[in-house]
Amino acid sequence: MVALVARGQDPVLSQFYSSPILLNPSFAGNTSSPRFAINYRNQWPGLAQAYRTYALSYDQFFDDYNSGIGISVLSDDQGKGLYKTTKLAAIYSYRLKVGKSTFIKTGFELAGVQATVGWDKFIFPDQLDPLYGEVGPGGSPLPSGELRPDNTNRLYLDLAMGTMIYNPHFYGGLSINHINNPDIRFTRSVDNTSSGLPLRLTLHAGSQITIFDAKPGKSDIFISPNILYTRQNNFSELLGGAYVGLGPLFTGVWARLTPNNPDALIMNIGIKTGKMKISYSFDATISKLTLNSGGAHELGIVFNLDDQNPRKTPDYNDCFQLFR
Repeated sequence: MVALVARGQDPVLSQFYSSPILLNPSFAGNTSSPRFAINYRNQWPGLAQAYRTYALSYDQFFDDYNSGIGISVLSDDQGKGLYKTTKLAAIYSYRLKVGKSTFIKTGFELAGVQATVGWDKFIFPDQLDPLYGEVGPGGSPLPSGELRPDNTNRLYLDLAMGTMIYNPHFYGGLSINHINNPDIRFTRSVDNTSSGLPLRLTLHAGSQITIFDAKPGKSDIFISPNILYTRQNNFSELLGGAYVGLGPLFTGVWARLTPNNPDALIMNIGIKTGKMKISYSFDATISKLTLNSGGAHELGIVFNLDDQNPRKTPDYNDCFQLFR
């Protein structure tokens, strides 16, 4: 019997601005009307075992209660069904005014997660024939001596929280995921395995530099530089770059770095028309994997139901245009 310890990180979207409540629960409620987001990520499609992530979210702010709420569904498929997770989360945030134009928001997330191992898709060393590979002489898959887990599905509770301070020109925040270190083991036969999902800490900050202040209901021309630092267990990454709003059009460039090597150069382009915003981004791999991995393709669609009538559009006193 062979015992292996596998380590990985949470799925993280390059388009953090398309679904910000996945980045930090304190982002819940950036619009007075409902805001819906759909996200899709296909990472390393050039490799045999691709990684695909799907997300759907809703959030909205309620002035009477000075609070925001949100709901998100995240599905992550690793290795074409080898390991799949589906997460359903409910989010609440509260906004506190601490200055003339400065606010602090704190958010909390309560989530239920289902994790599934596609046991029948695994190929173990004792299933490899020296001559025929994955199948025996008769063409049938060889049996394995590995013990199948009693349950290939796990359900667990996952908690997160975040806080953020912002004004019309700058924002900065911190989010903490997996506060309760949920047990994600499918088998307890390996005693020296860490059972708890490690904390994920994310520091993020950004600014908004307005070049042309458009009329209410229209899109400004602005530049928004942003930086994100994420750490989970012994893994960390730094993302830095800028988002440029050009009226109804927008674009941006970011670089993602890890301590050992540069990872990817991220480029995005999109359009905002009426209540809908569509963006496409590509992660060009610049690590040793090179572009043979296929990079990563990401699509984000946002529906912001704020009234586009110039007389009714809310006057947002913040620097969050890229998130809307």
